[in-house]
Parts: sequence; C-alpha cells; structure tokens
Amino acid sequence: MGEEPPKPASTPTGAVFLSYASQDVEAAARICAALRAAGIEVWFDQSELRGGDAWDQSIRKQIKTCALFLPIISKHTHERAEGYFRLEWKLAVDRSHLITAHKAFLVPVVIDDTGEDEEHVPDKFREVQWMRLPAGETPPAFVQRVQRLLSPEAALTPPQTRSPAAVVPQAAAASRQQQWLLPLIAAAAVIGPGYFALDKFVLSKHTASPAHAPTQIAQAVAPSQSAVTEKSIAVLPFVDMSEKHDQEYFSDGLSEELINQLAQNADLKVIARTSSFQFKAKSEDIRLIAGKLGVANLLEGSVRKSGDRLRITAQLIRASDGVHLWSTTYDRKLNDVFAVQSEIAATVAQALNVTLSGRRSAATGSVQNVAAYNLLLKGDFFLTRSTKGDNERAIEQYQQAIKLDPNYSLAWAKLGRVYVWQDDFPLTPSEAESKARDALQRALALDPSSVTAHRWLAQIYEQFDWDWPAAQAEYERAVALDPGSQDGRRARYDLAVMTARLTGRCDALIPLVLEELARDPLDTSIFGWAGWVYTCSGQLEAAAAAYRRVIELNPDKLGAHANYAVTLLLMNKAADALAEVEREADEGERLPVIARIYWTLGRRNDADAMLRQFESKFADFHALPIAGNYAWRGDSDAAFVWLERAYTRRDSGLEAIKIDWRWTSLHSDPRYKALLRKLKLPE
Repeated sequence: MGEEPPKPASTPTGAVFLSYASQDVEAAARICAALRAAGIEVWFDQSELRGGDAWDQSIRKQIKTCALFLPIISKHTHERAEGYFRLEWKLAVDRSHLITAHKAFLVPVVIDDTGEDEEHVPDKFREVQWMRLPAGETPPAFVQRVQRLLSPEAALTPPQTRSPAAVVPQAAAASRQQQWLLPLIAAAAVIGPGYFALDKFVLSKHTASPAHAPTQIAQAVAPSQSAVTEKSIAVLPFVDMSEKHDQEYFSDGLSEELINQLAQNADLKVIARTSSFQFKAKSEDIRLIAGKLGVANLLEGSVRKSGDRLRITAQLIRASDGVHLWSTTYDRKLNDVFAVQSEIAATVAQALNVTLSGRRSAATGSVQNVAAYNLLLKGDFFLTRSTKGDNERAIEQYQQAIKLDPNYSLAWAKLGRVYVWQDDFPLTPSEAESKARDALQRALALDPSSVTAHRWLAQIYEQFDWDWPAAQAEYERAVALDPGSQDGRRARYDLAVMTARLTGRCDALIPLVLEELARDPLDTSIFGWAGWVYTCSGQLEAAAAAYRRVIELNPDKLGAHANYAVTLLLMNKAADALAEVEREADEGERLPVIARIYWTLGRRNDADAMLRQFESKFADFHALPIAGNYAWRGDSDAAFVWLERAYTRRDSGLEAIKIDWRWTSLHSDPRYKALLRKLKLPE
C-alpha cells in the first residue's frame, strides 16, 4: 500500500499488500494489474483517506493479515526520509520476526536501477532476493512466482535469499497492457521425442559472468572423495584389438552389456555408459578418471575377435593405488559371448562383495542367435554415434537382425525406438509413428516382459496419442519389470516428467535429476535436463551452473548457445544473451532466440526481420518457437494461430504447455483452456 490507503475492508487470506511511495503510483498500478489479472488479491487503492486513526487501524489490520508484503523500492523511497510507506515497512518487518524462516513473506521489488546496497531500506529486506521490474512492467514469471509463494506448498520451501540473479528480464519500455513472457527453451528442441531431453538436451558455452553454482550442482561436477563409496565402479570401453580394428561395435556392445548387468545391484554404484565412454581412446591416469567419475574402482579390458573365436581380457583396478584386484583372459567361441559377459559381471561383483540380481540379459532375446546379436550391436553403435545418416544405418542393422531371427524381441523394440526418435530419415511424423507402433507391438507379442518395448510404447501414447493413462500404465509396467535396467530407470523419469506436464509443477523432478547426475556425471544431456528443470522451477542460478557444465563438456553441442542465451535473458542479461546466441551454429535454434532478444532490447524492426527469416525457413517444422515469439510480444492472437498449427501437426513439445513458461501470458485467455482440453490435459 502507499500513502493513500483504501477504506477499511477485509483482506482475503491469500492477499498481497503492495507498499509504495506516492511518486511510484504508476509502477505500482502496473504490478497490481498484472497480479489481479492472474486472480491474485492485491491490497491497493487510491482513496482520499490520509493518515489518522482510521488509516492506522486499516493499515495495521492489512499488514497483520496479508500473505505477502511487496515493498516497492526506488530512487523515490531512497530520497524520502519520511513517508507512510516507511511505517508500512516497519510494521511488515515486525511481523516477519514472528514468521518461520521457511515461509516467504517479504518480497522486495525494485522498479529502477537502485542497487541492493541501498542503505535506506530495512536490513530484513536485504536477507531475501530482490525482484527487478523496470518501471513496474510485470512479466508472467514474476506473477507465477507470487502464485507459488501463495500456494500451500510454499510453506515447505525456504524463501530465496539474495543472489545476483533476478527472475525477470530487463526489457525496453513497453505499453502497460503488454504482457512479457519468460520462455523456457524452444520446446521442440528441449522436449523432443524419445527420452524427454535426457537423450536430446542442448545447452551452451561462453558465460558472461559465472555465478556460484548451487551446492548440488557443484557436487555433481566434482564429487568429493568422502562421498565416493568403495562399492562403486565404472566400466571403461573395452579396446578393439582385432587385426583389422573393425570390431569397435562389438567391444562397445560388450562394455555396455557389462554396465547393464552390474547395474542390476542396488548396492553397487555403476556409472552409466555415456560418462564411462568419455574416456574412449584416451590415455588418462586412472586416478584422474575415477575422480571425474566419482568411483573407487575401474573395470577395463580388450576384445580380439577373429571369425568365431573371441579373446576377452578384463581387469578390475582399485583407483586409489592402481592395484589390480582381479584379471582374467577368456578364450572362447563367439557363441559363448553371453556366458562370458555374465561370468565377468559375477566375478567383479564378487570382488566388490555385492550380489547381482540374476536377471537374464535383455540382449539375448528369446533365442541366443549370435549373428542376430552381432547385428543388434551394430545398430546400437550407429544409434549411439548419431552422425548424419546413422539412424538409417541403425534401422538397416535391426532389420537384418530381425530377418535372421524374426523372434528377436529386443531387435523389434530397438527398431521401434529409432522410429519414435524420427530424426535423420525421410519419413513424415505419421509414417514414423505407424512404423514405431507396429515394431513395438511385435516386440511385446514376442516378449511381454520387454522393458524397452513398454517404455517406448509409452512414448507413443504420450507424444502421439496424448493418452496419458495408457502412457502411465506402460511406464509403470517398464519400471516394475526391471527398475535397475537403463530403460527401467528412464521409464521412471519419463513418468515423472509426464506427471509434471499434467500438474504444471517441475519441483519433484529435481531429486531425480541429481540422482541421474550421480550415475552419469559427464553426460551433457543430463546436465541439460538439469538446466531445464531448474529453469522450470524458477532456480536460474542452478540452471546457469548446469548449462555452463554442458559447455565445459561439449562446447560444440548444437543448440547449446541458444539455450544458455535464453537463461541469460531470464537473468536480466539481454546483452550477454545476444553475444551468446550469436555463437550458436544451429540456425533453427539461433534465429527465434535472437528475435526474442531483439524485441526485449527494443530493436523491434530487427526482431521482425529475424522472425520473418525463421518463418520462411522453418514454419513447416517448428510452429512452437514462432508461437513463443508472438506470446513474448504480447500478441496472443498470432500466438494461438501458431499453437493451433502445432496442434494440427502434433508437434512435439506441445504436450508440455503447462510447464513451458512461454505460454504463461496466455493462461487467462479462454483459448488456452480450450487448447488444454484438446490436448486432454487437466485445466
């Protein structure tokens, strides 16, 4: 409230008290209007009541009963030694001492360039994070934050302490009616088909001014020695020692299968393939490798394959001193490869004093056809490598495996997975979906316990059909069948992500992100997922730390600079965001982000030109980034036109509309709820 308080009235439990100096009334009115438009009760009035007993009674009652107190800080409050707002501030501070530290109450807002070292504010204001709303322009992200603080769950979450990052971008002056939107990352890139960004996440490089990463992210980047358990291991990629060095796919497949078998034990920490394979063909000290992976033991070896003969050498090494705990060479026929894998895994488990589950390998399928298995490994090799044309090569290998063994359930399941992926081959989405569905249903007809098939069929139900109950049933089935396998674990995360899409809340994903980072500490996709989840949860400092880690691991990752630029934009660093996105090599990622940044900087003609350029090149494939740009501008009509196009095409990412911040400004529009109903999402 300001210097002209309203007449006494009852205040709803969830009301917000707006405190301002009279010179800032226009900025206060903009903030008030934005909050009220979202259905938030705000105590803000400009009656002629000035001071006196009635004012005193009213003001004390309102501050005593309001849910949040928003003091507006500016050069005007700095310059004024006296004012009714100072009494309001004192009353609010007094009440804050009676409120638990885990309950947010004070939410300071700065409407100009007043610094956080401003000496004319109560010390209590400096203990919490300040929000910057230039001239009172109030983006949806701030409104969303206030809504979260007013929710019952907010009592369980400590308020944010002061940090250099703000939640909203500093934008050029705009009309009072304009709604600014803080977009997440282009959902078409972020929430892609397959494993919701764990398989396809993108981030960026070249940060402007590094912020301190939250403890959780810092520990993921550099695990402390005290946190390393003795029952932890990384399987390094076995070396191809074949005469022609043409069996890399086989040695990679053997290494991955050993990882899968060892991971069956819940008491043994096993690093995932992506991180272990970072050290492929590198001669690095084992202690350094173990330190980067956060493990106490390493398993390494070599494979020599000639005709139907195999020589596999494996050795278990204690990283702290380099002692070889166990080493063996196996000379076997190729047909014995499955037995050798199980024997190595069992021996390693015994050496580490853990017990394996005894589950059979999914790679063998219903029939141990070694030739078909060999082709399956080739398909996996191409799918993982993911260079241009590799998806088509993977399909060819899986199809050949099926031709040799029509009952090979896993080959059918992995064939379906590539089609769900629907990248890098000339099929329409509907054609890819049809082929994927057919392959996965064949896999389940052959083996109803196929975890891979259940997980990827769930993806079809979720992304193509928007059949949430069917997708949930398939995810839960995959987890129940084999929670320790890679697809079982990822089905669990897929289900959590789908739940977030349905509920509109991302907070529950954070523990899962941290859990996966412990298993896969060098996987850029996981850090990318972490960045997205933290951004979705409003924790921009943590998001930035995760994104910077991706850059360190892979500076050339496509989409990296664009996604990080969006984060910088959300952190009030539009100029830095522009410099960042200009380093982005992927034009489809670069153009829509530049258009947003130009608009934010007030370069409207440049923004229009950039958006037209993007539309001319990508309108047939990426409707959502275009819709997001129009929503960012406050043009809801154009935004809904492009959202409807995305709906007609069933564009990936539309199903995440409830947790995608690009659409926050559209929530009050009746067309938004209509779209939720069409997507079968709860309103």
